[in-house]
Amino acid sequence: EVQLVESGGGLVQAGGSLRLSCAVSGFTSEDYTIGWFRQAPGREREGISCIGSSDGSTYYADSVKGRFTISSDNGKNTVYLQMNSLEPEDTAVYYCAADLRSSGVKSLANEYEIWGQGTQVTVSS
Repeated sequence: EVQLVESGGGLVQAGGSLRLSCAVSGFTSEDYTIGWFRQAPGREREGISCIGSSDGSTYYADSVKGRFTISSDNGKNTVYLQMNSLEPEDTAVYYCAADLRSSGVKSLANEYEIWGQGTQVTVSS
């Protein structure tokens, strides 16, 4: 069974940093994409970043570009999202997701079939 487990969320002041982790287990696909999404109350789920396994290609939404960095540690089967210069507008539940069918840039939720349970990030002003 494929599982994604997020960790690293919490409460931080504006301007601070957090690093989210997404531990991936239970699959052997060589071509896959791991994405990070977030959803604030009353808002649609937003794709903010992704990384493809084949060439490490990455994607960032304009709302996080220059502040967030996605990376992967294949030895640990973990994908990270380093979040710097956090703003109150970044407050949301953050989810990681996997598309095990192909590697590429994928920003839409319906492109992913496996989801983690989410981790809360709260940025205070």
